[in-house]
Amino acid sequence: MKHRGRHRRRRRGRALRATLAGTALALTAAATLISASQATVAETPGALRTVSASSGAGRLPLAEHRVPERWLDRLAAGMGRPVGVDAVLRDADLSLQRGARCPAADRRDLPVAPAATRAYCFGGADTRGWRPGAVTTSGDADDDGRWGANRVVLSGWTRGGAGGSLDEPSPERGLAKVAFVDANDPARPRYAWVLLAVPVDGGRDYRGLVSPLSGMTWYQDKLLVTTREGDRQALYVYDLHRIQRAGVASGAVGRVRGGWSAHGSRFVLPAVASYSLPAGGPRPAAVSLDRSTSPDSLVAGEWVPADGERRTRLWRYALSRDPARSGLLSTGASGRARPVAAYESKAADVRGVLAHGSAWYLDRAADEPGAHGTLWRQDSGGAGAAECGPDESRHCWSGGPGSLSYWQATGEVWSQSGRMLFALPLASLDRAVERSSDR
Repeated sequence: MKHRGRHRRRRRGRALRATLAGTALALTAAATLISASQATVAETPGALRTVSASSGAGRLPLAEHRVPERWLDRLAAGMGRPVGVDAVLRDADLSLQRGARCPAADRRDLPVAPAATRAYCFGGADTRGWRPGAVTTSGDADDDGRWGANRVVLSGWTRGGAGGSLDEPSPERGLAKVAFVDANDPARPRYAWVLLAVPVDGGRDYRGLVSPLSGMTWYQDKLLVTTREGDRQALYVYDLHRIQRAGVASGAVGRVRGGWSAHGSRFVLPAVASYSLPAGGPRPAAVSLDRSTSPDSLVAGEWVPADGERRTRLWRYALSRDPARSGLLSTGASGRARPVAAYESKAADVRGVLAHGSAWYLDRAADEPGAHGTLWRQDSGGAGAAECGPDESRHCWSGGPGSLSYWQATGEVWSQSGRMLFALPLASLDRAVERSSDR
């Protein structure tokens, strides 16, 4: 039913892109935001190196584990009939500020070059004590860019944590929640919070997901998020049809006197599956969707510190075409999803990864607090990045590390840095890289 009127939506999408192209944000003094202490040119990571996906560094099978259906049904029986994304958007009563109205300190986190064409900021009071993480959109969920009739952006946040570190947070500080942003009116986006949870006790209760949200993608009816919870968990899977209302407003999580609580959020989303790693294997820290492949694929990248002695590994996993497995990875008879391709990159401290066509885009974090990072475009032929400022620095990307998500219907890349949520055309990224390569 959600695919009816797809061709009309595509025509509306083309009209929207034309409107957005003529309304780029005038974000003040962007070129002056580069710190004088930054290096003039970041060291290039060179070309991507293909490695075997079935052995050695490229081997990373993910074992699928489904939450028993009876657990989910028992939880729904206790909490009430699940609701969908539309119900969350109808309750969205928190506003994002448009970029020009955001505090100067927040705007400093935006990219210098190429500049964001759309930017918004979350309120300080609403996000105090929470750390921003991953971003995905309804552009990932469906190729027409909408979920039903709605354009939606999802922004992940983690309670507490140590700055930009990917270390596992403590249970009392590591709760994860997602802002469901109603993006139907670009001039007035509004949002509501949904707490991520994991069913326990046979579905009689749930606990909060305790993990940084460094990677997240929404494909069909599933939301896949990276996790550092436990020694072997790599991804948790959430079904967007199984959002539950939490009727008790308290700081607790789970079943409480009088009903159910979600740490102040009005909605909670219980996991329906997870993917675990081999013992001692690498851990994906960033994920995104690639619709340029057939079938569509999930791409993932690990985090290697800047002073690490090995290369960053990247993987590609095929997504299932089986209607009974909507939104899940393609698995073999053993119930494991195996990468269909793997690569190594010399780019370190990668916090966001995106693949489209033959190009990979790697968001490398800044070398020091308050500085800007670098967004590398890398393929088998080499690497390039935008240059900015009189010293031709490549530290031109956003100030804080953030994931990357490509909205194919509009041609935009979405990301998040600090409290800023922003978008810009993928074509502008490519042009910026090409201009710097021609110099």
